[in-house]
Amino acid sequence: QEQLVESGGGLVQAGGSLRLSCAASRSILSINVMGWYRQAPGKQRELVATISSGTNTDYADSVKGRFAISRDNTRNTVYLQMNSLEPEDTGVYYCYARGFGARGGWYDYWGQGTQVTVSS
Repeated sequence: QEQLVESGGGLVQAGGSLRLSCAASRSILSINVMGWYRQAPGKQRELVATISSGTNTDYADSVKGRFAISRDNTRNTVYLQMNSLEPEDTGVYYCYARGFGARGGWYDYWGQGTQVTVSS
């Protein structure tokens, strides 16, 4: 089954850190871009960070200098290290991957979402 499985969300105080992980199933044969999006209550889903297969990265202005995205291509896994968390970072975080599936063709894959709550 072609899927993304996330882990690492939770509740943390402002100023704390969390690390999110997302593993893509092996049935996703080739992955181009991987990334993280988030959705706060009552708001649209927004980009947090992306990383290309060549490890070029891009970040939302609101997280630059605090978050770091990385990937391990041998494990088909992407990580998001979140430091100096703020209450405004609260939301459901979704993993994303653009990949070539075993059923043929390029697809956009999404994880099920993991909740991050930052208390003030």
